[in-house]
Amino acid sequence: MRYEKNVLTSEIYCKLRKSVKWSEQPKIEVEKAIKNSIYTIAVFDENNPVGMGRLIGDGIYFVIVDVVVKPDYQRKGIGTNIINMLIDYVDKETIRGSRSSIQLISEKGKEGFYEKLGFKKIPNEFCGSGMRKVIRK
Repeated sequence: MRYEKNVLTSEIYCKLRKSVKWSEQPKIEVEKAIKNSIYTIAVFDENNPVGMGRLIGDGIYFVIVDVVVKPDYQRKGIGTNIINMLIDYVDKETIRGSRSSIQLISEKGKEGFYEKLGFKKIPNEFCGSGMRKVIRK
């Protein structure tokens, strides 16, 4: 497997989303989202894209989004490597003496995967429920 930083394209993004049956997004929105990401990971088996992850944020708060591993490649450590690379990026960007917060929304049933990597379910002793609002046009 080859892990590449900041080479994610709209074609790879759309192909990987489709592989896990996620909804399609207009190409113009995908290109904008990738451009506005602060860090991306794309994973290849030879030249075949098999995984991805994106990080968005403002320097204090970061959100991991679009973590996808093609079904035939799941349970081989690829998702773990993607998450660890995104966490390492935040760790390196966090100024000594300060703190950063990494958040994500897990796919239903995948919470255990993220808990093994140190994420906590919300609500917990520090946070209320995670919330979300979707705007459709």
